[in-house]
Amino acid sequence: MEKVSVIVPVYNTRQYLGKCVESIIHQTYRHLEILLIDDGATDGSGELCDKYAEKDDRIRVVHQINKGISAARNKGLNLASGEYISLVDSDDYIEENIIKKMLE
Repeated sequence: MEKVSVIVPVYNTRQYLGKCVESIIHQTYRHLEILLIDDGATDGSGELCDKYAEKDDRIRVVHQINKGISAARNKGLNLASGEYISLVDSDDYIEENIIKKMLE
């Protein structure tokens, strides 16, 4: 089974982040690596990322000083170990079968 790395750059989106992460962890395709890249958030988003990582061992969190969304995505790309990559913005969510459909 092929692993999919889902990269989520996070910066001050605490009010949306829960829905975003929940939509990823509840995917019908389960062989995921979820990389939450905290780009120096100041609204508690980084701490929320850590709480999700405690609950789901597919989640890895990286905290960095604010460098911008491109740098956060690039950090995720450097860390990703999946055969496929998906990028999701932290203020968005995805349908529960989108990864499975992508692979098909």
